Amino acid sequence: MIRYFIHLAYDGTNYHGYQVQPHSESVQETLEKCLSLKLKQKIEITGCGRTDTGVHARNYYAHFDTTEAIADIDALVNQLNLFLPADIAVYRIWQVDPEAHARFDAVSRTYHYYVTREKNPFHTHDAYYLYGPLDVEKMQQAADRLKDFTDFTSFSKVHTQVKTNNCKILEARWFEQDGLLVFHIKADRFLRNMVRAIVGTMLEVGKGRMTVEGFCQVIERKDRCEAGLSVPAHALFLEAVEYPFV
Repeated sequence: MIRYFIHLAYDGTNYHGYQVQPHSESVQETLEKCLSLKLKQKIEITGCGRTDTGVHARNYYAHFDTTEAIADIDALVNQLNLFLPADIAVYRIWQVDPEAHARFDAVSRTYHYYVTREKNPFHTHDAYYLYGPLDVEKMQQAADRLKDFTDFTSFSKVHTQVKTNNCKILEARWFEQDGLLVFHIKADRFLRNMVRAIVGTMLEVGKGRMTVEGFCQVIERKDRCEAGLSVPAHALFLEAVEYPFV
């Protein structure tokens, strides 16, 4: 078997997440169908992680195996981009070591969450409209405290099949970009629903409904019921995935 990595991007609006779902359209299923058709063999793709319904990815990586070497990779990329829906784009495909793994070899992942402070019809599908005052300085203070913790059970979707809820937060900050308020977070791994739950809880701090110390206590209690509501998925983007060999 010959292993390939694929680098792509997608708008998640029309998909029930990346991973294959019964009776629902997913990014993975769409890709597998196209690759299988073009390579004339059944292709199964392993992604760098799952994204929930409506979440987008500016940079996503996956791997797949073939029984024979791809004769013209550039031609395949062009064919896929012509055949795939407009909301999925393939940037690159390249051969890797047979042991390379899109999920397990990733050393970090970066997400951005976008908030618009004014109603904007051009940000309907990529930013969360939030009305009212926000203390962004307090929100940044809460973000700074994330690095003090490793167990993020309070921000995880319940009943997930993971061995640990520990994550190492490498970066966490709020900044403004093109009129939007953006939360940037980078970690070695993320739990399901984690970023959206963190943002929802930090917004409670920004609204004055929770103190920074209260935010830390939410994490310490390791109880999802203590955290704020998850913000909508449509404003969340997987921005980057890092590998030691990419």
